Amino acid sequence: MDLFLSFLLIAIGFALLIKAADFLVDGAAALAVKFSVSDIVIGLTIVSFGTSAPELIVNVIASIQGKSEITLGNIIGSNIINTLLILGIAGAIYTIKIEKNTVWREIPFSLLAALVLFIVCNDMLFDGEDNLLSRTDGILFLLFFIIFIVYTFTISNVESSHAPEIKTLSTLRIWIYIILGMIGLFFGGKLVVDHAVKIAAVLEISEKVVGLTIVAIGTSLPELVTSAVAAFKKKSDIAIGNVVGSNIFNVFFVLAISTIIRPIPFINELNVDIIILISVSVFLFLIMFSGKIRAIDRRESVVLITIYIAYTVFIVLRG
Repeated sequence: MDLFLSFLLIAIGFALLIKAADFLVDGAAALAVKFSVSDIVIGLTIVSFGTSAPELIVNVIASIQGKSEITLGNIIGSNIINTLLILGIAGAIYTIKIEKNTVWREIPFSLLAALVLFIVCNDMLFDGEDNLLSRTDGILFLLFFIIFIVYTFTISNVESSHAPEIKTLSTLRIWIYIILGMIGLFFGGKLVVDHAVKIAAVLEISEKVVGLTIVAIGTSLPELVTSAVAAFKKKSDIAIGNVVGSNIFNVFFVLAISTIIRPIPFINELNVDIIILISVSVFLFLIMFSGKIRAIDRRESVVLITIYIAYTVFIVLRG
């Protein structure tokens, strides 16, 4: 009964996170419009933050509570899910054509994020110290994130066809949306973290496994919905950009904030998962050259989804 209740409450937590992120994004975007902020700035900042808000809030709460296995598992698991499962589902819906900039810049930057994560997590390997993600590492992540944001603004297309749809709200409704969004994010995130820990205890599995699977899948739901809808609408740039951008955001911003709040002890077992993340990032880059056009087609999508299923079985059996 306790296990069922925990699963139910964690599902409610995810629903709260997703809906609260929508409220916060709608309110913040409407507020930005009132201050004449451009559509492209809103799209690159507020809307991008919205899809990664669940990862951020869950990680902030997990960091405050000292749940390092959930903190790291959520980021590594989310990025693997984004690359394999979400891109696989989107590509199965409709072939995702990849722009040249994405192939040679954004995807390699996502790979760089995974490589940097491996390096900073393995102090013992590189300088003989205990493995720890320190506040200095968090600041380093933030510097990489700033570089990415500056680059994104530099290459952005400001055409209205790429502008986000923004609700027109009264001043009162704007602040109601923002306040409800912040409250919902907090309580949703707390439900997820608290009951993820309880599920791990009841099932006698590590918090690392729960972070890599249940928590990571739940916090990746906004990316899944965004990329699937984009694929249905044949908007390849949004489908791929959402995933790659989220991977970069998760490591260089979400994990940075988590680490600055509380340094994170690193468990050597997670090296296997980071190496898998690096491998699938390399694989994503290589499949861009497997056909006549740079794209993820249905055949490649099946391969991505199959690899994710195999990975999930592996981490559950590993325990």
